[in-house]
Amino acid sequence: MSLRRRHPGEIRPRQARYAGPTYNSVVRFNHMELTFARGTLTDQFREEVDAFYQSVFGWSATDADVVGQRCHILLPDADQFILLAESGKPMDSPGFDHLGLLQDSRAEVDALLEACKRYQEKDDRVLIREYEDLVYPQLTVHAFYVKFLLPIYFDVQSMDRS
Repeated sequence: MSLRRRHPGEIRPRQARYAGPTYNSVVRFNHMELTFARGTLTDQFREEVDAFYQSVFGWSATDADVVGQRCHILLPDADQFILLAESGKPMDSPGFDHLGLLQDSRAEVDALLEACKRYQEKDDRVLIREYEDLVYPQLTVHAFYVKFLLPIYFDVQSMDRS
């Protein structure tokens, strides 16, 4: 589905033109793979990744053999994961490529921002980008970006529909 603007601030879904089979189930994301240069996923690197993502977001982590290599898996919950793997062609994301993490409230976003800032005080590799709210008719998006050791940012946000 693509989005189009009808007038400033209004975004509406554009009708899909696909005429193939349709399904009644909801499509959900369940994982994302992030690749690193060979030799990056050392035990120390894994421990540093875990320390941040566990203490700030409450995620768990584990190692697993995937297609013949020892990978690292971050688990936000039982149905979602981020697979960290090594590759001869690692991911390169010099811009603001990100994965959105939707929170239930503005207060939850603010609490996570404060947790990220506290962690940043002891480790300056934590990158934070704060943003002004995006205000649309009937929707306010409250968000910040955070990046730590992984090749992408996380867009931590809440969406207040009023």
